[in-house]
Amino acid sequence: MKFTREMPGTLTIHSVSDDQIRIGDQVFSHAVAMTAATLLDDWPAKDIGELTESDFTLLLNTHPEVIILGTGNINVFPPRELVFAMARRSVGFEVMNTRAAAITFNVLAGEGRQVAAVLYSQ
Repeated sequence: MKFTREMPGTLTIHSVSDDQIRIGDQVFSHAVAMTAATLLDDWPAKDIGELTESDFTLLLNTHPEVIILGTGNINVFPPRELVFAMARRSVGFEVMNTRAAAITFNVLAGEGRQVAAVLYSQ
């Protein structure tokens, strides 16, 4: 897994619908990971309940203050061990539906914060 799209300026999530996420001029119908400057093309196609700390390695290497996990239309809780792993690293880890995650990401990125997100479309 690698970051494959470096973007100039700050990325903005323009819209979230039931089955897609629009970031800049690109539309995604699968899970996507991002920072304010980069998109991760090949986020693993895993259920949220199966996520582990190692899935977040590239995002953690960007030294985010907070990682936002957008879980689709409803809140889905990730494994407790993942939450504890982020706490041990002193990285904020916020879980919410994807629409709320998009708004939160845009606000924090617009403030110049070191933020990363993983957004599930469903």
